[in-house]
Amino acid sequence: MSTPDWSPFRDLARRVLREGAPLTLSDDVRTLMLRVAEEVSITDAGAALSTSAGTLALVREAERRIAEGSNRLTDALHEMWRFQRQGDFDNARQQMRDVLAVEVVPYYRELALEQLSGMSEEP
Repeated sequence: MSTPDWSPFRDLARRVLREGAPLTLSDDVRTLMLRVAEEVSITDAGAALSTSAGTLALVREAERRIAEGSNRLTDALHEMWRFQRQGDFDNARQQMRDVLAVEVVPYYRELALEQLSGMSEEP
């Protein structure tokens, strides 16, 4: 899986959610929202885009999934590396298992799985 380009979406979310800019559902924005929704495992995006409130809720949820998933994975990676430096590979592996237990974004799940499989040869 290639790294998703969430920059255009995150720019849109920042403008709308933090700066209060109006959300205009142009064809480009609709296409962007549908792509990002798929990439973060939101299944009812088409229905959400049929109303202004639904579109805004979709922006909020997609942004939440991207931000929380990124933070969760980053925190777990730091802990995993700390445990690895200590020679505690069981707890290092557990960090990635904990991410996988709750993560819904396929990209973040893939990264966690890669880390987990990369540790399989360690003690």
